[in-house]
Amino acid sequence: MEWFFYSLLCAFFLATSDTFSKRALQDINEYLVAWGRLLAAIPVLISILIIFQPSLHIDKTFLFIVASIIPLEISALVLYMKAIKISPLSLTVPFLALTPVFLIGTSYIMLKELPDFSGAIGILFVAIGAYTLNIDNLKEGILAPFRNLKKEKGSILMIIVAFIYSITSNLGKIAIRHSNPIFFSAIYVTVVTISFIPLISLRTTPFEIKNALRNKNLFYLGVFYALMITFHNLAIIRTEVSYMISVKRTSLIFSIIYGRFIFHETHFKERLVGGIFMVIGVMLIII
Repeated sequence: MEWFFYSLLCAFFLATSDTFSKRALQDINEYLVAWGRLLAAIPVLISILIIFQPSLHIDKTFLFIVASIIPLEISALVLYMKAIKISPLSLTVPFLALTPVFLIGTSYIMLKELPDFSGAIGILFVAIGAYTLNIDNLKEGILAPFRNLKKEKGSILMIIVAFIYSITSNLGKIAIRHSNPIFFSAIYVTVVTISFIPLISLRTTPFEIKNALRNKNLFYLGVFYALMITFHNLAIIRTEVSYMISVKRTSLIFSIIYGRFIFHETHFKERLVGGIFMVIGVMLIII
């Protein structure tokens, strides 16, 4: 059950980081926020690496996997940004709930992992719950995003993002097997941050970067993002990837709570329906 508590902490820290990201987005563009949380997380992850000093033995497989993940991670982030830019959030974000479903297939192909019957049903419940959490207007029905696939290109892009994440999650686990969770956390975020610089230089100005680095929200979201990454990798090496990512998706429940009490967002009661589905799903996974 150790993996479950690590996954739950991962979900909490992700939601907390997203909360500070939302605050930062009031003054900083989305590209700088995405890059800034990676940059701010590096000192924390390096500090954790120095404190724990885990035994380490890396090989060619580790280097190959890291090199393979970087373009996929950058592509997913760019597609994610483009999706939420050209289409409404309520018609794009719900499709991230497909990642645990995709993982049933990709984890079997890449890692030979396959959930049992109860776990598979649990994953579907979590996916349904995560999907319905993001439907702002239930009058349009929970199938509204699917009905709008033809006219909303952002939705199609987000499905691609969900599939890419189902691949990078498995690759990350392979990389951890050939190193360790703490080392991979620090190296991975550092390499992605550096690789992201060319895109930042195209999308922002030096003046914008200077102002962004002064924003205190970047520090806080970076700290919590670093903790999220650490517990993500500690959890994913201890169980099936599809199970871990399903529990991680409960971050949406924490986000709803933050949204209600910090940002005074509406539709709180409606979204609790999705939360109930997710809780049932998690229970099915861990029994």
